[in-house]
Amino acid sequence: MTNATGSLSATNALLSFTTRNVRSYWDEVSLSLLGTRLSEEGIARDLAIAGSPAPVSVLPAAGIFGANASGKSTILRAMADMRTIVLGSFRRGDRETKLPRHSFLLRSEGPKLPSRFAIDLILEGVRWQYGFDVDDHQVLDEYAYYYPMGRQALVFRRKRDGREPSFGPAFRASGRTLARLVRKNALLLSVAGAVADGSGHEPRGIANLLGPLFTWFRTNLLLMEAENGLERIAYTAERLQYPEEQAAILNLLQAADLGITKIEQVEMNPEVAERFKRAVRILNGLEEESATRQEEQFVVLSSDLVRLHHTGAEGPTPIESMHESQGTRAWISMLGPLLDTISTGSTVLVDELDGSLHPHLVQEFIRLFQNRNTNPRCAQLIFNAHDPTILGDSGRRHLGRDQIWLTEKKADGATTLYSMAEFRPKRDEALGRRYLQGRYGGVPVLDPAEFQEATDPNRS
Repeated sequence: MTNATGSLSATNALLSFTTRNVRSYWDEVSLSLLGTRLSEEGIARDLAIAGSPAPVSVLPAAGIFGANASGKSTILRAMADMRTIVLGSFRRGDRETKLPRHSFLLRSEGPKLPSRFAIDLILEGVRWQYGFDVDDHQVLDEYAYYYPMGRQALVFRRKRDGREPSFGPAFRASGRTLARLVRKNALLLSVAGAVADGSGHEPRGIANLLGPLFTWFRTNLLLMEAENGLERIAYTAERLQYPEEQAAILNLLQAADLGITKIEQVEMNPEVAERFKRAVRILNGLEEESATRQEEQFVVLSSDLVRLHHTGAEGPTPIESMHESQGTRAWISMLGPLLDTISTGSTVLVDELDGSLHPHLVQEFIRLFQNRNTNPRCAQLIFNAHDPTILGDSGRRHLGRDQIWLTEKKADGATTLYSMAEFRPKRDEALGRRYLQGRYGGVPVLDPAEFQEATDPNRS
């Protein structure tokens, strides 16, 4: 939906994510999805925001590149960590439950100091800023500001000083009631989300305002990684019960040139049906995954959920998914979340996008987000990869210069995150080739002599 200026209105979009002392990140780093002067023509979206005469320029995709173990995955996991804490800190556990944070471990003070998470976003056409600092046992700082008239207004601010949280003038009465429900190890936003969901408590004013922000975390920052392939196949299988989505999933399977003529959800016995429902709840952040799940369950459950028909000499033939290639199963697991993300205009995270997919298929996946026709609601893709062909050369670029981020591990083991835009590459610069040459950093420093020495049978 566009307004009179041609800007998208009533849209959600992530503008930036900031973190510190989380996983491999010791110093504070920020990942931005704001368009710049280096944005490729037609890629950045102009989104209308309340109280501002000018729209904000937002990017629909960002790719993170770097050497192995440099922190490409951990920035995505840090974003997923924020989602986990928001969704579960109040609903799960009690006053003694530890918060599920992952501090930097290569400094002795890492576990002792707080971890920081913050986002800047557009929520239903209004700009918001939300963040918190936590250690293993308590929330040390938490805040939410919004800009309903284009100027910053306080929703709440909570500090570890023994005092009640501060609330904006419109929310003081309902805020005080809400504050009574807050534990030291639970976010106020998590409490507000439970109240907005109808827990029976009465502080509806601030809870109604914060409800959409809590819901944003439920429907955004889903991390697609190898470890939750089972849940994602279950999610795709669930979408097959809707004819339009089944047709879209089949179209994407056929577009990938996999020789597939049909996909169907198989009839499940009660035990498998319950596992199916639980897998979908886990993916949606409504239930935690058991640490004891074994890899063989992935094969059994995925084969029990979907069946593909392949073109053969004697016509279409059904094949159980346990016999499918890893690439085919990876593609199936991505389709349900992909279609949901595009249709709702949400933000999805993909770890190792090029892990099991052909480079051409990876490029088409990215193009679905970059193209305004296939992505009219400005859904956003944040991913990491190794494949330099994604960066492209002159005339064959799949990401803009300000959509490329790089990670490097410093001497102390901490990751630094920076944008390729800092190098101000020229519009026609061969980014892929120059990246491999080390012009922008983010590549391993390898010495062939060390490999040869390590494998020398005559080495003493």
